[in-house]
Amino acid sequence: MIDMHVTLPGGLHPLTLNNPVMTASGTFGYGVEFTPYGDLTKLGGIVVKGLSLAPRRGNPMPRVAETPCGMLNAVGLQNDGVDYFVRTTLPKLPWREVPIVANLYACDPGEFGELAAVLAAEEGVAALEVNISCPNVKEGGVIFGQDPRQAAKVTEAVKMRAGSKPVIVKLSPNVTDIAHMARAVEDAGADVLSCINTLTGMGVDINTRKPLLANVVGGLSGPAIKPVALRCVWQAAKAVSIPVIGIGGITSAEDVLEFLLVGAHAVQVGTANFIRPDFVFRLVDDLAALCERMGIEQWDDFRGTLKV
Repeated sequence: MIDMHVTLPGGLHPLTLNNPVMTASGTFGYGVEFTPYGDLTKLGGIVVKGLSLAPRRGNPMPRVAETPCGMLNAVGLQNDGVDYFVRTTLPKLPWREVPIVANLYACDPGEFGELAAVLAAEEGVAALEVNISCPNVKEGGVIFGQDPRQAAKVTEAVKMRAGSKPVIVKLSPNVTDIAHMARAVEDAGADVLSCINTLTGMGVDINTRKPLLANVVGGLSGPAIKPVALRCVWQAAKAVSIPVIGIGGITSAEDVLEFLLVGAHAVQVGTANFIRPDFVFRLVDDLAALCERMGIEQWDDFRGTLKV
């Protein structure tokens, strides 16, 4: 029987997951909302919804729209702010039994650093995940995740204030060369990569002649993006020496193994949590059973063994 634990080297303290199945930021709330559906300590790790220094109301409604094989969202990173999370939410999470990863959102490198410092001081936070798929308001609105230099600046700012916490940088697929972006943030100090964030998309209604989202454009997620995510993980994993977490369209244990096969150390599950709130808990059992059927006894013997 396989030992499900996964260790992601990085920072002064490597991040050890109970298994490769994590939740994706923005799809699992703060974690506490899902306690009626399963045991949180069963998960590999919990990535909470994006946190900012000050509370954010998010975008106007409608924010979510269904698409064939996926969904569009433009929630706008609504959250209660980091102080509320630290005071009220974090103490409710079983952080001694399952790693809690804080996802950071900010509008300039200095703000990212300030946010990192607040979270780095919390014993209950195991690692920091940096959302660079947002505009730099001090640099003319350039999207951090689409400019290697800007992405590196954010990574450096967070790493400088992260203390002993591993720093995970979440990459955007909306770039021409994800390997170049991966190397840029690795050189800037990233300990782990997570990829991918959503693809930019939109939907329209021919009857009302209006967009499906009030924000007009949003992020496409779900099974429709899995082929893109697999390609990005494969390219990123080949380009860097740090671990990669795969994200995008996972709906089965077989999907998890596909991401590990192309080089991922772990995965994050997102859109499937909207379809079945208990999905991620069931997935852990399904993955263990699949590994037993396939005779997989160690992750290292399977990871990155794609034959090309």
